[in-house]
Amino acid sequence: MRRTLSLALAATAVAATAIPGARAAATPDAFRAPDTVRWGPCPEDVAAPRLECSTLEVPLDYRHPDGRQIDVAISRLASEKPSQRRGVLLTNPGGPGAGGLLYPALLAAVGLPQEVLDSYDLIGLDPRGTGRSTPVTCDLTPEQQARRNFPPYAHTAADVAREAGNARTIAEQCATSRTAPMLPHTTTANTARDMDRIRAALGEPKISYLGASYGTYLGAVYTTMFPKRSDRVVLDSNLGPGGYDVTAMRSFARGLEDRFPDFAAFAAAHPEYGLGTTPEQVTAKFFDLAKRLEAKPVHGVDGTHLRGLTFERLYSDALLPQLAEDWKALDSGRPLPDPPPAGDYDNSMSARFYVICGDTRWPETVREYQRNAAVDRLRHPMLGGSTGSIGPCAYWPDKRVEPPVRIGDRGPSNVLVVQNERDPGTPLAGARKLRQAFGQRATMVTVDDGGHGVYLTGHNSCANDAVTKFLTDGQRPKRDLACGREPSE
Repeated sequence: MRRTLSLALAATAVAATAIPGARAAATPDAFRAPDTVRWGPCPEDVAAPRLECSTLEVPLDYRHPDGRQIDVAISRLASEKPSQRRGVLLTNPGGPGAGGLLYPALLAAVGLPQEVLDSYDLIGLDPRGTGRSTPVTCDLTPEQQARRNFPPYAHTAADVAREAGNARTIAEQCATSRTAPMLPHTTTANTARDMDRIRAALGEPKISYLGASYGTYLGAVYTTMFPKRSDRVVLDSNLGPGGYDVTAMRSFARGLEDRFPDFAAFAAAHPEYGLGTTPEQVTAKFFDLAKRLEAKPVHGVDGTHLRGLTFERLYSDALLPQLAEDWKALDSGRPLPDPPPAGDYDNSMSARFYVICGDTRWPETVREYQRNAAVDRLRHPMLGGSTGSIGPCAYWPDKRVEPPVRIGDRGPSNVLVVQNERDPGTPLAGARKLRQAFGQRATMVTVDDGGHGVYLTGHNSCANDAVTKFLTDGQRPKRDLACGREPSE
């Protein structure tokens, strides 16, 4: 979830926008007091106790700070202990394409320790293009929105070629939509610049940061572009240093197979689901069920839907029973017991395309995606035929305002990376590459656990305590730390 806002200092604007690259954005500048943020009630759909909201303006194009301005939105859950308040903790739950106004309240609701709540004003935001932050569109049809997960599973090169037409159509819709002028500027680097405007608008010389999933890349980009304005940075469930690029897309297939043995063991231990009594039998059931659904969908669920549904449910141990029920229903020809809710996903999907296609260049030939899908089908057959296939980024407009931000080791040693070993959404391999890219700037906590999300979402006291101590005391483990598996409560 996210929304971004700010007003900024003129000096910050000049330094961050005169040259499009991250090196220019990191240029020191004089600090001056920005305009006052006017906090008020939040919109009804994100209202929560004590949560306040505001809207600010930022440049659409930071190379032209006096040109068109766009709205970005922020929220605040203020510390109730002013004497203990350290500063602000800017938060991001992932995406791209998800809003974050409610996220501070959600963090408090799921048990963010009181000492953290006392130490910071928690700040949420909708990144540019998302939610209430000048939302973008690709005018996606209901049929296009229904395919929210991955491209159809490609069993052959012809399947990839067939999907290329759908990918091109979506890219053309994005490029001709009423928000198309935002295409070159709806990027992670510009959201990071928006975050620095938030910092300035709040009158803070530095900000701390807590980001999960795609939010780890956003945080990595911010602290790379603005190292001297970053206080304590926590990155939970990490993309690699290239962000949400073609490598990250293909890595979902590896992530599913890293995580799947946990579900196979669960289902085998519960024979009442009828999915097999050994992990090997449960694995065989997956391929059998996918093949049958590809030949004959059950109540609109085909093989690609099964693969995407399985991927999503593997994000949390709490969802494993639901996944077993889903498989059981489909195996017997019944509709899903808990079908995904209908809704309008145009903005969230469109914002996702704007960011991931605009951040980096993707392969541009059908042949390369055919090769990727063929390789990944062999390496990771559960999902590789989908995640290796083609999408709208292959046909994205060529105009790029700046190159991707290169994550590196220049800056203070103030980054804590936390990661589950068996994470389907952001596999451990990518997190290790990010840790390596940060060098001496980072310390990494690895947890012997599965699922997407470590801090507060899991039950590992070793990892939770490490994050809380860093946020409150500034103390990280002296060296990279491996936390063993702990029993669930």
